[in-house]
Amino acid sequence: RMTTRYDETDFMVSLYGVLHEAGHGLYDQGLPENELGTPLGQAASLGIHESQSRLWENRVGRSHSFWKTWWPDLARAFPDLAGHNWEQCWRAANAVEHSFIRVEADEVTYDLHILLRFQLETRLISGDLKVRDLPGAWNELFQKLLGLSVPDDARGCLQDIHWSLGGFGYFPTYTLGNLTSSHLWQAAHRELPGLQASLDRRDYQPLLGWLRQKIHAHGRRYLAGDLIRQATGKPLDPEAHLSVLEQKVKDLASVS
Repeated sequence: RMTTRYDETDFMVSLYGVLHEAGHGLYDQGLPENELGTPLGQAASLGIHESQSRLWENRVGRSHSFWKTWWPDLARAFPDLAGHNWEQCWRAANAVEHSFIRVEADEVTYDLHILLRFQLETRLISGDLKVRDLPGAWNELFQKLLGLSVPDDARGCLQDIHWSLGGFGYFPTYTLGNLTSSHLWQAAHRELPGLQASLDRRDYQPLLGWLRQKIHAHGRRYLAGDLIRQATGKPLDPEAHLSVLEQKVKDLASVS
């Protein structure tokens, strides 16, 4: 079971929420069943877990291939899309713009939302920032990083559940997940020459099988960094993710 959220005026909100949570679910389903309850039956780290969700959400779900091949089904399911085409919706799904809500942020600005939270929670933990002063500190840093004036705390420091649940230190796992997802994505394409053709046929089994073999099957046998190095042949670095984002911006800037 998994939960999602809906916006009756924008189906992409739930679409990408479902893809994200499905990525988490696929990882959990791929852990060695006979090792459940032991470290070998657990995820390698929260960052690795987020890499699986962000890979399916963004690398697969926001791709040309996804929108082009699923467009007939989407058009039938959502009559309001009449008069539009797959490329218009692909561009809308990848539009780069500053926004208040982290879970609705585009890939290019998303990690600024994480940086904001990381800097603030570091100050909260150290005692340098008092909880009563958090809204003002949030709004000031948000203006600095994203250039927007936060209208209320619902779109500011109260939008996430993490701190209320005691989940301090969790937010950086999303950025680790972003970096790792692009790292794995490029490695999968290097090792599976026919991967793109499979994705174009809506055949996701080769990609899932590769993730099962390289990531899921190992549980917590290795430290996260060692697992990534073993899976891809390279240590984790930001270059793969930067390359993916640069290519995305170039694609968006191109004239069809």
